[in-house]
Amino acid sequence: MIPYGRQDIRQEDVDAVTEVLRSDFLTQGPAVPAFEAAVAEATGAAHAVAVNSATSALHIACVALDLGPGDRLWTSPNTFVASANCARYCGATVDFVDIDPVTANLCPDRLEDKLRAADGAGQLPKVIVPVHLTGLSCDMEAIGALARKYGIRVIEDASHAIGGRAGDRPVGACAHSDITVFSFHPVKIVTSGEGGMAVTQEAGLANRMARLRSHGITRDPKEMTHASDGPWYYQMVELGWNYRMTDVSAALGRAQMARLGDYVARRGALADRYDRLLADLPVTLPGRSEGVVSAWHLYVVRVEAARHRAIFEGLRNRGIGVNLHYIPVHLQPYYRARGFAPGNFPEAERYYAEAISIPLFPTMTEAMQDEVVAALAAELAA
Repeated sequence: MIPYGRQDIRQEDVDAVTEVLRSDFLTQGPAVPAFEAAVAEATGAAHAVAVNSATSALHIACVALDLGPGDRLWTSPNTFVASANCARYCGATVDFVDIDPVTANLCPDRLEDKLRAADGAGQLPKVIVPVHLTGLSCDMEAIGALARKYGIRVIEDASHAIGGRAGDRPVGACAHSDITVFSFHPVKIVTSGEGGMAVTQEAGLANRMARLRSHGITRDPKEMTHASDGPWYYQMVELGWNYRMTDVSAALGRAQMARLGDYVARRGALADRYDRLLADLPVTLPGRSEGVVSAWHLYVVRVEAARHRAIFEGLRNRGIGVNLHYIPVHLQPYYRARGFAPGNFPEAERYYAEAISIPLFPTMTEAMQDEVVAALAAELAA
């Protein structure tokens, strides 16, 4: 089976983890800040806060922006459920903005229309979470301009997109957002085994997220409500969680970050080759945006809806480990129970009916890629 994604673990990764295992610190040691510094440098962010998953990063980002009961968060329906669930963890309500049919990202035009209507009804969201699906940045300049116009905070869900660029800035520079969140799951661009990170240009947001990832506890006298009892002293000043990343995970992530540019370049070369090999087949190739460099976490083709399941199953039967990203969030039972229904976001539903993620990972060989293309061609011709 050729998987749709696969981690790349090398000897330098093993050595980095082994060094931590033989050190005095397995958690809360020097490896976590070193990983944070590497991500901050790569993205141009002033601050980075490492946590145990991108879901945790989304949660503390929402809390840091004071999202709570009575507030609204809008995101794309074409994403993993975590992009919406982070609002529910805070007691806020969720709504969605349909996608652009070419890029499959949250559509700025639909966002503008929906914001105008919400403003008139007094129901603006407090937070918007645009999702950089497959590694392709949303139109953050347009989304950021709308957010500023209506006084809305922005969290970029860049779980797929570390190493990508929009214009002359890396994804994560937060030029048009308050916070950007990354994932380091094994199938992502770089991995820490499991893990996530929130980056920001604002020291206040970074400090609060760092506190929230560790039970809401501080040892900084300036943040305490009364005087310290001694050098052992700490205070829990707000409700937080145990979302800390271990030094073991951080060491792996830091070692992988040294190869970030190589990984993105290799993924991009494979994506370009797919474009050439698939050009004459009856599939819709991934959309691209001018001035945007995708990190190419996924390569998604779209096929005729009537044959979608048959082609998907046929590819798996031929040893091609295809997948589907994603089932529209509003169609999940939890969200249907909150009033959403089929037909609410037709572009996301159309995408779901046609999309197939075919294998793409940096250690993929051209022979593997040829096998994928041959299998797809055979299924399309069947």
